[in-house]
Amino acid sequence: MVLKRLLLCCVLCAFMTFGVGVSQDVQAAETKIGIMNVQKVLTTSNAGKKVKAQIETKMAGLRSEFQAEEESLIALQKEIEKKSSVWSEDVKAGKIRDFQKKKRELKARTDDASFEMRQFQNKELDPIVKKLDGVVKEFGEKNGYT
Repeated sequence: MVLKRLLLCCVLCAFMTFGVGVSQDVQAAETKIGIMNVQKVLTTSNAGKKVKAQIETKMAGLRSEFQAEEESLIALQKEIEKKSSVWSEDVKAGKIRDFQKKKRELKARTDDASFEMRQFQNKELDPIVKKLDGVVKEFGEKNGYT
């Protein structure tokens, strides 16, 4: 989300630069645009590496937590498939309801965890992106970039 916002700002600046109504010859002489790979900066900088490690650690914990629940659901599904022919309709219906309920709960929890991870990632990356934005603006002004 933060990367999209930064990219959108860059694109808007580019459109504004090209749409000012100046002739193309004059515009080409005055326009100096630089390109930066924000993803590469975030993955190779010390601050970016630190945040990436924090995100990966948090994701690994969530994966292991949800993996156990998924395995439990798979085991219940296999049990239903194997034993449903010998169960009464009431027992079979109860097991199916239990399976569906657990499946919905797991989906809700994984959706919540995904939202939490996006929030965490944005919170951790936002200061880096803001600092990077300042550095880019300063560099651009010093070196005559539009």
